[in-house]
Amino acid sequence: MSLSVRPIGTLGGVLSAGLAAVLVAGCSGSSGSETVAAAAAGGSAPPRAAATGAAPAPTPTPTPTPTGPYVALGDSYTAGLKISPQVGEPKGCSRSAVNYPSLVAQALGLAGERFRDVSCSGARTGDLTGAQSTEGGVNPPQLDALTPATRLVTLGIGGNDAGFMEVVGQCAKENLVDALKGLVGSDRAAAPCRDSYAAADGGDQVQRKVDSAGERLGETLKEVKRRSPQARVYVVGYPALLPADPAGCVPVLGSTVAGGDLGFLVEKEQQLNAMLKRRAEAAGAVFVDLSGPSAGHDMCAGETARWVEPPFPTQGLAAIHPNAKGQEGAAAAVLKALRG
Repeated sequence: MSLSVRPIGTLGGVLSAGLAAVLVAGCSGSSGSETVAAAAAGGSAPPRAAATGAAPAPTPTPTPTPTGPYVALGDSYTAGLKISPQVGEPKGCSRSAVNYPSLVAQALGLAGERFRDVSCSGARTGDLTGAQSTEGGVNPPQLDALTPATRLVTLGIGGNDAGFMEVVGQCAKENLVDALKGLVGSDRAAAPCRDSYAAADGGDQVQRKVDSAGERLGETLKEVKRRSPQARVYVVGYPALLPADPAGCVPVLGSTVAGGDLGFLVEKEQQLNAMLKRRAEAAGAVFVDLSGPSAGHDMCAGETARWVEPPFPTQGLAAIHPNAKGQEGAAAAVLKALRG
């Protein structure tokens, strides 16, 4: 396939300085073993339940935690854009040694050939089966890392396909234009960005992009299963970027971005995560929700609490992307799913 260089400015990259400036300016009962243990200790064993004539329900056998080989696939939210230390090739993928795949692998005792992180900032679903050109070299098709021996796969992707960062940028633009018109109070649109994405037929343009991304993800998950039929696959969602109540962002974003549009962005991210969950379940994979665990850790939370950086991030980090605490939170959610 032909290669095209995409700047790391979608979900796999940093927002432009102009966008940052715009936003910031406005801005159980006992088991049999327990009975045996009690008796062996000389204590009284728990009383047995009265016989009912029916066989006891079998105890579900817990699913063993995967032991690898483990392959991590995904975009910048997986790679750990700009989080130090940066490792791996090509440099343009901007992978961190403390991203959630690396933390999960460490917790599982996987290293060397038993762990491969091929995630890459800026990746879309097409970059899983085709080479991705970056400013620092070419990342081979991510699915090429899969083999029949692979036993664990995590996949975090879909936001770039849905153009989610483009939506964020458009919302900033629409609110700026509205403000420059000098509109105030009741004259100002309640949600100019939402209005701009309303299709002429009354449909939702963003939802259509999300649905299209879902179709591509469905095909991707089939290919993952074909290449690694014995692997357990986990689709990892996106963390909450904004609080459920837009008012919580006033100290960070000010009043330039209309509350209605902040609510619109929350709604669109919920649609994206809902799509990822549906597609994961349809493919027999497990969806790892990050929106719940990250509640209260969005980009409008305080510096010590946030998992996602705001439009004007801490020096050296990527705007509207997870920081190290965000990667730790994601790793904890993945490990809980693996061991659950």
